[in-house]
Amino acid sequence: MKRIALVNQRYGLEVNGGSEYYTRLIAERLTDSYEVDVITTKALEYTTWEDYYEKDEEMINGVRVLRFPVAKKRAKHFGRYNKKYLRAKKYNTETEKVWFEKQGPYCPAAVDYIRENKDRYDVFIFVTYLYYLTVTGLPEVADKAVLIPTAHEEPYIHFKTFEKLFTLPRAYIFLTDEEKALVQGLFRCEDIPCRVMGTGVEIPCKPDAAAFRKKFGIDGDYVIYVGRIDEGKNCPAMFRYFLEYKKRRPESGLKLVLMGKQVCDIPKDKDIISLGFVSEEDKFSGISGAKCLWLPSNFESLSISVLEAMTLSVPVIVNGVCEVLKGHCIKSNGGLYYTRYFEFEGILDYIFSHEREYGIMCSNAKEYIEKNYRWDVIMNGFKEVIDSI
Repeated sequence: MKRIALVNQRYGLEVNGGSEYYTRLIAERLTDSYEVDVITTKALEYTTWEDYYEKDEEMINGVRVLRFPVAKKRAKHFGRYNKKYLRAKKYNTETEKVWFEKQGPYCPAAVDYIRENKDRYDVFIFVTYLYYLTVTGLPEVADKAVLIPTAHEEPYIHFKTFEKLFTLPRAYIFLTDEEKALVQGLFRCEDIPCRVMGTGVEIPCKPDAAAFRKKFGIDGDYVIYVGRIDEGKNCPAMFRYFLEYKKRRPESGLKLVLMGKQVCDIPKDKDIISLGFVSEEDKFSGISGAKCLWLPSNFESLSISVLEAMTLSVPVIVNGVCEVLKGHCIKSNGGLYYTRYFEFEGILDYIFSHEREYGIMCSNAKEYIEKNYRWDVIMNGFKEVIDSI
């Protein structure tokens, strides 16, 4: 039986993050066919990278997790340092080496393990391109490395470091056609074998929208946001748009429900309800009762929350600046996208005034998932990539 290592900066049931959750979903399903280890850090929070987990090794749902200490916490001045570097646009590998260490998680012990145990594993799968473990660890095992970049158009993808890094893997797995086009267009890596596979979506419980409303005291219509409540997810713009809509539509009883860890300020308003980190049952029940799921992010490589909403026949409202999110809407006809406030306002007005068309969107959303995001198809694709190395 082949032995596989997945590498990601954070891993655990408590971890709140898209690529981290995706890594866990894949790792657990690969155990049916392979011996699976995860190489990660002891950090829980990406804002500090402070060690949280105490054990060096543990089993989580059949996956052996190897955790390594973070040597330095995230630099307190990293935000200023990052803005200065991006503003200068004089990208070079030497400065970026410092940048990756300051951003974190700076974890040389994990990279040492990868280097010293290269021959113990048949394949290394690196998930997400931007962090120290991938930038430093992948070159050590490039001849047996699969890269899942989770890339999208953002300043970091243009760093000089990636001009070489993206030519090294033996194979790629892309989450969307848009990601594949971006990476191959930037790095001319068309000759490296690749597959386009998203993630399977399944609902682990029976959602109960009525019980959710009763538990949290929510009446009437609401739109829902699921994920980190963070400037990086464009949440401040979401709040501005929602409050402007309520100001211009004072008769509307619409509420905005938030689920996820708060990292930025949330306006004090009776119609903005922040629930924090919730259980899986509450999450899916809350999504199932929403009029729409709203994702304002400019940068997404897939968005599991969008796929989960569509699985539950809940249409989505997304930021059309993000090609991936826009692509979900166009390909599914199960969502609508905006690029400015009045388009957003028009979307909400349309949804609440076109009941028949809204019902068609609900059906289209679910059909899109059933056609494109089945676990059996995706895991067969993973096996083909792994067995080709």
